[in-house]
Amino acid sequence: MPSTDSREYALVSYGVRLPDVYLATVQRAVADAGAEIKELENAGGPGWEASRLLVRWEGSLDSLRLCVRAAASALSDGTGAPAAQTAVVPPALLAPGRKLLVMDVDSTLIRQEVIELLAAHAGREAEVAAVTEAAMRGELDFAQSLHARVSTLAGLPESVIDEVGARIELTEGAEELVAAFLDAGHAVAVVSGGFNQVLDPLARRLRLTRARANQLGIQAGALTGTVVGDVVDRAAKAASLRAWAAELGIEEAQTIAVGDGANDLDMLAAAGLGVAFNAKPAVAAAADAVLDLPSLAVIRHFVNLA
Repeated sequence: MPSTDSREYALVSYGVRLPDVYLATVQRAVADAGAEIKELENAGGPGWEASRLLVRWEGSLDSLRLCVRAAASALSDGTGAPAAQTAVVPPALLAPGRKLLVMDVDSTLIRQEVIELLAAHAGREAEVAAVTEAAMRGELDFAQSLHARVSTLAGLPESVIDEVGARIELTEGAEELVAAFLDAGHAVAVVSGGFNQVLDPLARRLRLTRARANQLGIQAGALTGTVVGDVVDRAAKAASLRAWAAELGIEEAQTIAVGDGANDLDMLAAAGLGVAFNAKPAVAAAADAVLDLPSLAVIRHFVNLA
């Protein structure tokens, strides 16, 4: 029997295909380690499958995650990749109360990198893309790299902002995920190393609770090649999550952060659950959960939305 201080966790497993042997292996491993199996729920969507196993566990969150990872690593598709992935969701995200979901924008909420779309108008897309990639891997200081990339945009007409906005494509499952959280009374925010001028219309369309990004300098109808004010870097992203949670009266333990690059690391660490979405290796290694699927919709199963 579990002790009185045991707590309930959710093990959310997911993949393009979710093999029965994977689920059985994870379930057997946690049961053998002393978890009490409470309930198994199946879920899924276009192009992915998911299952949520509720367990009671006496040990620490870290020990449960280690148990799950050890079980999952025993199974692969022959290339060293896991047969599926499992997120261990802590009790605070299963408990009643309003939750806050905070997402990165470029290559997370949307499919593209906005600055690369802007740079294409200046004929500098390849150059800017290389710098963006290095910054997202954590090889360059983000603020310095942003200033360098934005400088290539100097002289472009302000109209390119609307042209780029029209080309933005939401990541698969993004609209469904945002709507599910908002309709259940929770809060959804985005914080971006991109630009307010592009983000604001998208934030209004999705009815986001909060949104923050950088401000492009504009003068006489043209981009100045500068950023106005402080850069939204990794520290600013984490600070935004904490500030929004406080403003909205939401416990930090009841927050989820989602991102893909080094600029998101502090935000993922600050959240109750940090999710690496199709992320760079260093980000995946540091996150609480790794989501290597094309769809964001899986994340709705990481909380009790009701």
